[in-house]
Amino acid sequence: MLNTLLTRDWGFRYPLIGAPMANTARGRLARAVTSAGGLGMIGVGHKDTPEFIEKEACIARGEGAPARFGIGLMAWVLEQRPQLFDATLRQLPFLVSISFGPVRPYVERLKEAGILVAAQVNNREAALEAARSGVDLIVAQGTEAGGHTGAVATLPLLQIVLDSVATPVAAAGGIASPRGVAAVLAAGAEGAWIGTSLLLCPESDTTEAAQARIRAARETDTVLTPLFDRVNRLAWPSEFPGRALKNEFTERWHGREAELMSSPEEIKLFRMAADRKDYNITSIFAGQAVGMLHEQRAAGEVVAWLGAGAEAILREFAGAILSGNG
Repeated sequence: MLNTLLTRDWGFRYPLIGAPMANTARGRLARAVTSAGGLGMIGVGHKDTPEFIEKEACIARGEGAPARFGIGLMAWVLEQRPQLFDATLRQLPFLVSISFGPVRPYVERLKEAGILVAAQVNNREAALEAARSGVDLIVAQGTEAGGHTGAVATLPLLQIVLDSVATPVAAAGGIASPRGVAAVLAAGAEGAWIGTSLLLCPESDTTEAAQARIRAARETDTVLTPLFDRVNRLAWPSEFPGRALKNEFTERWHGREAELMSSPEEIKLFRMAADRKDYNITSIFAGQAVGMLHEQRAAGEVVAWLGAGAEAILREFAGAILSGNG
């Protein structure tokens, strides 16, 4: 069995946490990931409500023996809608992650409620601030990740964060195979934070049309862009653009956001396309590991494959690498 904080102290079978992807990772996916031996997370987006949190937490918890689950919140949204934090507290999840802004204002209340706290970071200074804030887990998210992210790749960021803080660290971004999980564990991470690898799972809220595009995508078919946030007039902090699949809209407008925003007719056309889920125009957020996804697999199968596969790789190669006459 893999021996990390997540398995040894937190009681997971595998050191894997499902990323709280807004609009994609809801109660059904969270329960499936937890049931398979990881920790499933519910992603709370800017449009979601306290009622949404209660409903999805109930699904994640399930009947009978309650399943553990986590909830992911965005700091910039909480500043506008603090009721989402209060609703999260009422559900008493195992873990709450707060990303894309300061976590410090929320740590004390979470810990008083007996809830573990994670903070996702994208650079050294953010990791240091998260550690000073007293979080239980820092998630070093590299720019390979899907959705909103920073500018530093996973491997250098993981090394920087591990060398900078004493707080346990998980790795996120570009991890979608047993080799990826094994690599970050060998580097010193306590676990892997997985998102893109769950997009094709039937328990996710990814549409069939989006899944078809994901299956066809290569690792070179994503773009890191503020385009979709700008055209949707979302108040995302500018340091967190979004990684999404390239499409006709990004090919035309990526890098020309200011010009787009001065054209009401183009914005109207985008919103009409988004309403009908025309993925030639609207977004599918996915990381560079999308090139590794080719078939639909149940979330439990993905979690077991990643966890057991990483364990087998580490058992095999640890001995081989360390053996010899030296």
